[in-house]
Amino acid sequence: MEMAEAVYKAGIAVGAGAAMIAGIGPGIGEGYAAGKAVEAVARQPEAKSDIMMLMFVGQAVAETTGIYALVIALLLMFVGIK
Repeated sequence: MEMAEAVYKAGIAVGAGAAMIAGIGPGIGEGYAAGKAVEAVARQPEAKSDIMMLMFVGQAVAETTGIYALVIALLLMFVGIK
């Protein structure tokens, strides 16, 4: 393996690892949203279904960024390697 190829593969590995760091954001955001939903249900139990629906929609939107980062990491790992 020549030096340029080794550097290329190392760059791919570093890039894939950096892409997976993006999974931290959705985890924090979803946990925060769930906590706020619990607080809201504790204040207004009669609005539980509306609160839960909005929480799930918000968490689904937040999760798309984590899934996007996973797709980018997988593409780097499997398509980027020659």
